[in-house]
Amino acid sequence: MAGDKLAVKTSATIVPCFLFVELVIMAGTVLLAYYFEYTDTFPVHIQGFFCFDKSFSKPYPGPEDNSKAPPVLVYSLVTAIPTITILAGELTAFILKIDGEREKTITTGDCCYFNPLLRRIVRFLGVYSFGLFTTTIFANAGQVVTGNQTPHFLTACRPNYTALGCQSPMQYITERRACTGNPVVVAAARKSFPSKDAALSIYSAVYTVMYVTLIFRTKGTRLTKPAVCLTLLSLAVLVGVVRVTEYRNHWSDVLAGFLTGGSIAAFLVTCVINNFQSRRPPLPKLPRPEPLVGMPMMTLPCVESPLEKLSELPSPRSHERQPYLFPATPDVLIPSRSISSEV
Repeated sequence: MAGDKLAVKTSATIVPCFLFVELVIMAGTVLLAYYFEYTDTFPVHIQGFFCFDKSFSKPYPGPEDNSKAPPVLVYSLVTAIPTITILAGELTAFILKIDGEREKTITTGDCCYFNPLLRRIVRFLGVYSFGLFTTTIFANAGQVVTGNQTPHFLTACRPNYTALGCQSPMQYITERRACTGNPVVVAAARKSFPSKDAALSIYSAVYTVMYVTLIFRTKGTRLTKPAVCLTLLSLAVLVGVVRVTEYRNHWSDVLAGFLTGGSIAAFLVTCVINNFQSRRPPLPKLPRPEPLVGMPMMTLPCVESPLEKLSELPSPRSHERQPYLFPATPDVLIPSRSISSEV
């Protein structure tokens, strides 16, 4: 019973903070991501283009569903892999009692009890979901603000070069109605920077890799964690490579997506959830000794050593062997007592 009492603590702020702060922030993030993704609330910036620009004249790869890495597959892996990994890791740690200092069970009043296992799972998956929607917002916002074209933009746009008066490749077209292709396809071809699929893939990979590295403890082999981490990172990089080879994004778009997703994952893991570690109470501070102020200084008398006194006494036969005694100063000679008495 004593151990159970020590493993329980009371908190009156956990439920209000979760209901009125965290859920509100999460709902706002999901709503903003929805408006960016499925509505025209934020119009795409329309950039111009050069006539006969070869960097934007790649063949049209078709709809996103025809890709080798379609959005359905990417979003499913991005959602399933971290969820399964975190659930397996937390259940294993809880059953095997890997962590000696577990988090305490929190009670709020007499009705709500929060088990440490449930708390950790909700915390890690909740932060991951928040970061997933945040990455979507950052990627969509970059695409809407910049309006950079995809490599197949001119193929999807189908501009009428004769009506536009294109006579030189250096001529820049800024007319908003220059495209004659499908407006939906043209609007999608203006959203290239940064690559959203690359950002989501690397965010999921970095978050899961950091969890595996910091939580999993394997004693049987040293290659398990590196193999898992390299596999996850390779899948994320593969998504970016597919986006480039199918002419859906430029290399710069994929690299910008990697930087965006990786930065958000690293920030959330290190600064928000403290590297997946439990919050431990701080150690008590020991009182520092106060300096002695106003105490009188005591001087001790200088005690002369008996050996020093004996060394100063002359030897009884010293006058027979040495007529002169040499003091510390070599330039002055002092006659001995025996010689002075004879004189």
